[in-house]
Amino acid sequence: MPYGATILDAEGTRLSAAEKALFQRVDPFGFILFARNIDSAEQTRALCDELRSAVGRDCLITVDQEGGRVQRLRPPLARQWRPALDHAQAALDHAQAAQNQAQDHAQAAGDGAVRAMYLRARLIAEELRSLGIDSNCAPLADVAADQTHPFLRNRCYGDGLADVVARARATADGLLDGGVVPVVKHIPGHGRATLDSHHDLPRIAAPLDALRAVDFAAFRALNDLPMGMTAHLVYEALDTHPATLSSTVMQMVRDDIGFDGLIMSDDISMKALNGTPQDIARDTIAAGCDVVLFCNAPLDQRTAVAEAAGTMSPAAQARAEAAEAARRTPAPLDTEAAEAELSALMGGQVYG
Repeated sequence: MPYGATILDAEGTRLSAAEKALFQRVDPFGFILFARNIDSAEQTRALCDELRSAVGRDCLITVDQEGGRVQRLRPPLARQWRPALDHAQAALDHAQAAQNQAQDHAQAAGDGAVRAMYLRARLIAEELRSLGIDSNCAPLADVAADQTHPFLRNRCYGDGLADVVARARATADGLLDGGVVPVVKHIPGHGRATLDSHHDLPRIAAPLDALRAVDFAAFRALNDLPMGMTAHLVYEALDTHPATLSSTVMQMVRDDIGFDGLIMSDDISMKALNGTPQDIARDTIAAGCDVVLFCNAPLDQRTAVAEAAGTMSPAAQARAEAAEAARRTPAPLDTEAAEAELSALMGGQVYG
């Protein structure tokens, strides 16, 4: 049977009887955790077990563990990571200072930042896997610009296409090597947004050629990754509807960007989207998303969204199974050695 075309969340640190019954009935593709769901290591593992037991399979459980302010796990369960842009910049600054005026200065500095992003992701994967979490809503392939809204800017990996792609690829590799499935976001590019889509609908007036050359190009270079998350913003060169609800944009993601992984929406409860949650869920699936992410809502709304989204199409189901199959059994990690290497790359400026 196909999975339900949703990713849902839980209200607290354990499932209620009503939540168990709902999840058993609608069989969502997977689940997402928030800080409210996380109290201790033992409790988090027990909650993950409950979620998987409710659907009767080893479903993916994801989380937003980017670092900085978008970090659901914090000490003592996880390291307090710096925002991604600050992390990469610290490694770059340290490498440049160490290289001084050597001929290979720029290349060595760039390589150090990429390696620092890999090690960060590999350590994050170790943290997540130890708690039963096997997916992470990262990397970001949004290319930052001077006007990027502060809600996003220091979450980005750089303001140049080549740097963003290299660092995002390293992050995805670190997660995959640690047995965690990455979710690249925000397809097809959120870097030009000057508004926070949690509260408003950004509109991007840039011409299509400029978008293809930078924003879309970042995701084209990462189009082999198993999962991606949409952006809630309007690309005026393509459509008047937000990308998540636009069949034109979603077809462009498949055809022009060439992304054939599972596409999940960003949270449809965000204020960038108008309408009832169930109507938005139907429109999201109709536009070409494979699965609807719906968070922070009471049980009756989660029920309505799950019913409106329905079950996955055959193509979506195949992509869902491919995403699940992307989970690897990680090789043992020498955590002390990884931390020491990361500290050396960043001049000791690792954690926030």
